Amino acid sequence: MQLTISLAQIDIALGDPAANLAKADQWAAEAKRRGSDVVVFPEMWTTGCDWPNVKTLAAEHDAVVNAVATLARKHGIWINGSMLALDEENRPANTSIMFDPDGQQAGLYRKIHLFGLMDEDQYLAPGQQLTTVESPWGQGGLAICYDLRFAEMFRTYALNGVTMVYLPAEWPHPRLAHWQTLLRARAIENQMYMIGVNRVGKDDANTFFGHSAIIDPWGNAVVEAGESEILLTATIDTDMVAEVRQKIPVFKDRRPDLYRLS
Repeated sequence: MQLTISLAQIDIALGDPAANLAKADQWAAEAKRRGSDVVVFPEMWTTGCDWPNVKTLAAEHDAVVNAVATLARKHGIWINGSMLALDEENRPANTSIMFDPDGQQAGLYRKIHLFGLMDEDQYLAPGQQLTTVESPWGQGGLAICYDLRFAEMFRTYALNGVTMVYLPAEWPHPRLAHWQTLLRARAIENQMYMIGVNRVGKDDANTFFGHSAIIDPWGNAVVEAGESEILLTATIDTDMVAEVRQKIPVFKDRRPDLYRLS
């Protein structure tokens, strides 16, 4: 099956959901014009990591989530990206939501691995479970930024039938090599598509390098950005996942009964 995806590699206006939503409206419209089925935005794309104002911004999450749902419905396109939202206990959380073209939430994932180097663990509550999304082109998995370093998470997705993982991120210099290597590693070892969308621009402490990419199950870049704002669009063949898994039967050849030290 053919799937067309747009990667919205944007700079983020810190603490300004209205400005970020206005930009998303334009970019989603362009993605739809290009024939995209899905448009993916970066991590925390509606507010950025505005920690001093996190409680105030999180309190407005219903309006922001509803606005994104409206964009999905308006443009008739699936929308993903992570944003600040409250969890079931009314705690701020880094939340990836997949909206379908009717504006319904097809999947919601709260980031389970919080990144201490950027103080995320001081302001946000961690999620407690993985999330898959059923779609016309197969089963997807949701992950966010730092999750990329935890191979077990992606293997779990693969063993449960996931064929692609959507990964919004705010990944800064100087760790470009880590981003590029880990995206490819997760794709190759799990024989799946990795859809990584990283922001560009700066905050008070970081410069974000972009390099958003779609990596196929062989580890090849279908498309990869540079370090400026850009809407990348590519069409992938989702049947490749089954073909690669059949050609090199990694999952069948696993020996989990031996994966421990005696």
